[in-house]
Parts: sequence; structure tokens; C-alpha cells
Amino acid sequence: MTLPGPVLTRHPMDPEPVPSTKARAVFALGLIGFLMGVFVGGVIPATIALLMARQAARQAYAARGYLTGSAWVRRGRKLAWAGIILALTSLVVAVIAGLLHLAGSPGGQDFAPGTD
Repeated sequence: MTLPGPVLTRHPMDPEPVPSTKARAVFALGLIGFLMGVFVGGVIPATIALLMARQAARQAYAARGYLTGSAWVRRGRKLAWAGIILALTSLVVAVIAGLLHLAGSPGGQDFAPGTD
């Protein structure tokens, strides 16, 4: 037995839900930031992706459900953060390698054996 209840239908004047173009751009920039994260240049597209993700989330909220693509924004945001973490990791590894190289080289001036 089913209980009678209100049937939820859309009003004929409601707009059709459309995909957000910024959501795809966030995902693309996040993916580029992740793939280039080991090379420090991935920070720039990842940062742009995070800024655009904020704008896309605001627009989707303001559209009241008629702007789709929140999954793309979520994935792009995760990829962008992963790209930034990869870039920071590669910078830390480069600094440690540089310090180890600097510590292994002889310090000071090397004079000839008979020099006072």
C-alpha cells in the first residue's frame, strides 16, 4: 500500500539544468597542475583551478540546482591540491639535495702544500 503524497514535478517555466563550463575548466587545470606538479610549474594552473573552483561553487549555489558539474569541481580541486603538494615535495627534495651537495664539497680555499 502506498501513501498518497505530493508528486514533485518541475514548473514549466523552470530552466533546464545546464553543465557548468567552469567545472570542466577547473578539472582540466587541476589535471594539468597534478601532471606538472613534480615540475614546479604545476603550481600556477593548480592555483588558478582552486580560484575557479571557488567561483564555480558560488555560481552553482546561486543557480539553485540548475547548474550542474559539482563532481568535476570536486575532482579538479583534489587534483589541484595534489599538484601543489607534489610541487612542494619536489622543492623540499631539491633543497635537501642541494644542501647535501654543498656539505660534501670542501669548504674554504685550497692552498698548495708549501704555502704559509
